[in-house]
Amino acid sequence: MWADNETTRDFLNFSGVADTVAEIIVQARGRPISIGVSGAWGVGKSSMIKLTEASLSAREHQDGEREFVFVEFNAWLYQGYDDARAALMDVIASKLEEEAKKRETGIDKAKDLLKRVKWLRAAKLVGGSAAALAFGLPPIGLVGEVWSIAERAFTGRADQKLIGDAQKTAGEAAKAAGGLLGDKADTSPPKEIQALRAAFEDTLEELGVTLVVLIDDLDRCLPETTISTLEAIRLFLFLKNTAFVIAADTDMIKFAVRKHFEGVSDDLLATNYFDKLIQVPIRVPALGTQEVRAYMMLLFVENSELSEEVKEAIRAGVCGQLRQTWQGKRVDRAFVQSLHDQFPDDLVGKLDTADRLAPLMTGATGISGNPRLIKRFLNALAIRMTISKAQGVGVDEAVLAKLLLFERLGDPKAYGELIAAVSASESGKPSFMAEWETKAVAGADLKLEAPWADPFVLEWLTLPPALSDLDLRGALYVGREHAPLITPEDRLSSEAAELLTALLEHPDMAASLKDRLVRMARAETTVMMDRLLDRARQEQDWGVPPILEACLALADADPVQSARLAAFLRERPAAQIQPNIVPKLADQPWAKGVFQAWESGDVSRPVKNAIKKRGNDGNISV
Repeated sequence: MWADNETTRDFLNFSGVADTVAEIIVQARGRPISIGVSGAWGVGKSSMIKLTEASLSAREHQDGEREFVFVEFNAWLYQGYDDARAALMDVIASKLEEEAKKRETGIDKAKDLLKRVKWLRAAKLVGGSAAALAFGLPPIGLVGEVWSIAERAFTGRADQKLIGDAQKTAGEAAKAAGGLLGDKADTSPPKEIQALRAAFEDTLEELGVTLVVLIDDLDRCLPETTISTLEAIRLFLFLKNTAFVIAADTDMIKFAVRKHFEGVSDDLLATNYFDKLIQVPIRVPALGTQEVRAYMMLLFVENSELSEEVKEAIRAGVCGQLRQTWQGKRVDRAFVQSLHDQFPDDLVGKLDTADRLAPLMTGATGISGNPRLIKRFLNALAIRMTISKAQGVGVDEAVLAKLLLFERLGDPKAYGELIAAVSASESGKPSFMAEWETKAVAGADLKLEAPWADPFVLEWLTLPPALSDLDLRGALYVGREHAPLITPEDRLSSEAAELLTALLEHPDMAASLKDRLVRMARAETTVMMDRLLDRARQEQDWGVPPILEACLALADADPVQSARLAAFLRERPAAQIQPNIVPKLADQPWAKGVFQAWESGDVSRPVKNAIKKRGNDGNISV
């Protein structure tokens, strides 16, 4: 299993982009800069900013360069609990105070900064009424409350609650106005904001550092929180010796800007506003088949028993190869195996699975090379393999992966038809797919009807292994949390199911069960014979295998099943029939037709001689 968290270990060759972001910050040389790391959900934005931090931290500082101090801020965590602007400033001020104490310098300035942040927070200057108070206007929130109370009074809705609300709101308005504009004649919101900015710059200068603020999950926030966080950066914090790396989907931020300017039809205004907030937009690179294959293989290597040193050497080798894929270099199973001389067999199998799945993981619209979705797919696969082992169901991982891929990305109706076909088949094989798979692999024209008429299905059919000749009941059984596998055994009573289990596990004891078998209903003995013959088809040598004892016992208990057993034996390949089966069947009234078929066929001479020796009454002559 793999944790769904950001990482500082590069599995996708993102280090080159992260190093570029780091270089942009260095080259700013103290000038404020904001960098947007953009990309859809799950593509690796959080990992990108972690790698950027790692790149800056590992950089050898030249003479005259300032040290970097990092602050991580997740606006989404504060949404609904705190004002994002206030929380961001509080986190930064607290971090700088901590750094000042650690460095034993700039402590007073850092404390002054934190004090001013708390003052602004208490005065709600960084909350919903910040802009109004900053320009000497009444707080918008309080004005709204006053207007609401007045409206209730004018519409005749005055009551005791109204009087209480009016008194409370008046007190808050007086407190806000008096606290901000009262006692200290030399204090005003604009002066306090400017003083905070100065204190912020002075603290950074005294510490001799560049503050790098890493803002994550901004695109998960509501538009109001998104805009308030970005405005806090521009209004309060976008100053000398600061850099902001903002991980967010560009489209989501632009949507928030449009909501902020709701009613303004000019898209150019929203774009210009966005450009003022984000100076350098950088997109997380899209993953191709090579990167997806490398990513999956490295995930399997990460979960293996190899030593940490070997894992790191393999990771470095893969990332080095990815940097040369534009020259035609490949990252595949053969290349990864060349990086270490002793790969465990099970890991080689997993690398092979990654090799074969990578094209579909890249091209399928439901995954499209998204690292988070790939990781979740592999986690689901690992869970099902664990279930199969725990329940003793032998399942090939490649088969399970192919079915899981269809379950996640294919049409649910088509997946339901696949389950129904496997459930109805005596052998558990979706034989209806045989022609489709042959044509798909050969590249022949294949036109499918709904719900199979999907480009994904055509590509999925070419993915090895072919399924049409495989028993899929075990694989579908371990994945039944999404769709139940209804097998013939589910139609058996408890007594019949117990007898079937006994016949399959201890066929040599079948004769002792005859009294119980004769009491079974015809519908149940039919299902039981289905399962016994399924097991019997696995035999390659038809002398007297143990399963034959179980089949004979059931045929004795229900004569209708004897005809099915006779037909089954007639169909066995001639080379599989051994002479010692003849005396075993000689007493059976239905065996005459079987012997005649064998005699006229290509069974061996010893088998034919054994048949000729039996007496006219069907017994072997002595």
